[in-house]
Amino acid sequence: MPERKKPAAAKAKAPKAAARKPQAKAARPSAAKRPVRGKKTPAKGAPKAARPERTDREPAAVAAETEGAEGTVQVVNARNQRVGDRALRPEVFGVEVNDHLLYEAVKQYRAVGRAGTHATKNRALVSGSGKKLWRQKGTGRARIGSIRSPLWRHGGTVFGPQPRDYSYSMPGKARTAALRSALTQRANDGGLKIIDRFGIDEPKTKVLKGLLDQLGIEGKAVIVDHEPPDALVLSGRNIPGVKVVDPSQLNVYDVLDCRTLLVSQEALGKLEERLTP
Repeated sequence: MPERKKPAAAKAKAPKAAARKPQAKAARPSAAKRPVRGKKTPAKGAPKAARPERTDREPAAVAAETEGAEGTVQVVNARNQRVGDRALRPEVFGVEVNDHLLYEAVKQYRAVGRAGTHATKNRALVSGSGKKLWRQKGTGRARIGSIRSPLWRHGGTVFGPQPRDYSYSMPGKARTAALRSALTQRANDGGLKIIDRFGIDEPKTKVLKGLLDQLGIEGKAVIVDHEPPDALVLSGRNIPGVKVVDPSQLNVYDVLDCRTLLVSQEALGKLEERLTP
């Protein structure tokens, strides 16, 4: 058979394709040498610019941090007038806050408060006859011994909750360290207030409420006084969210649950004496 001749157009295009050569691409500058738009590179050996201070924080938080850094807190009287300063022990109010230890202390405190009176009835306690409903074999139905079986409606509960004690203990050193962390966090937040003395001589709720209003205390508050008199305890028990305790009874849950921790000077000394390692 005669060979097929290629068209002339194909022959003309072939040399053009062969003549094309790939052009070498220009080398891109490396990331280290490439200039960044809108950013000036400082000269070698030039001093670094000072980092601007944050201005988005609230003034109360800044004041609290400054107070914690100095290690002192103001002491006021019942009229909210400054009567002096009190230095806080860094071993109690200046430790590193351990969040996990706070969680463990609160969990243990709430576990102790659980009643644990829940109960369900098993097949021995639920009411119902114990007679076998039908014979074992020959009926074509499943074998059954009692209507109190857990497989039946109104039957007993299998492995249901029974009355138990949820309380457990924490090591003494762990509880003390958790209380130090809670006091440090409350002091850093600006929720610690020191008063020289309460001066409540008669059990009057109105008198204590006026004292708290004079000090600018709102919301939940824990009042700590050394051996608090009956007049102070009886005056505070009718105010919602107010709790009066002795320094020996102060715990992590009370410190974290309140908004303000109001402590007398005498109680502060006893508290630092108790928690100083």
